[in-house]
Amino acid sequence: MFNSRTPSADELPSTWQLLRSTAIAAAVALLILFTVVLPAEYAIDPTRVGRALGLTQMGETKIRLAREASNEEAAPAAARVHPGASAPTLAAPAVAVPAVSAPAAGTHEISVTLKPGQAAEVKVEMRKGAQIKYRWTADGGRVNFDTHGDPYGAPQSFYHGYGKGRGAEGDQGVLEAAFDGFHGWFWRNRTDESVTVTLRVQGQYLSVKRVL
Repeated sequence: MFNSRTPSADELPSTWQLLRSTAIAAAVALLILFTVVLPAEYAIDPTRVGRALGLTQMGETKIRLAREASNEEAAPAAARVHPGASAPTLAAPAVAVPAVSAPAAGTHEISVTLKPGQAAEVKVEMRKGAQIKYRWTADGGRVNFDTHGDPYGAPQSFYHGYGKGRGAEGDQGVLEAAFDGFHGWFWRNRTDESVTVTLRVQGQYLSVKRVL
């Protein structure tokens, strides 16, 4: 029968060594929590290290996609955009609105190709009350869409919807900005083939850009 040797008291770590090891492990765990886990999972970045490493942007995208996926599940079979219709919103904190000149009438067209399961989002920067005529088409299939807006400095939980739908080949209408900020479209391709979405807007806006 094998008998293991019992270590002597001198070979065992002291209480001070155990406390020091525990403190070091706790400090490392907190460092990883605040610089990696919170930015990447929840877009919370108190140290700003996560944004420098690109983890905060990852967290913001993850939250946005989760929110949009949840919205898709609640979307009706078909929906049209009505500028007066909106989902319950949370009050956004007061922020300074960027000082820009009054928007001039313009026209812009942008196309995005979505692989199966891929999503994209295009936002138009507009002043409150400004209107744009829009038309988008899905070439090669159908997409789920969510038309919504975000005021300047909106928190992650903010949501203001203009309309949404599933399996749509396109949509058109007039979008009137409910507030100063960014207003636009989120599309997701749930088919097995690539789909190209082409958006054309015309009216009073400051900029048009793809944000996802």
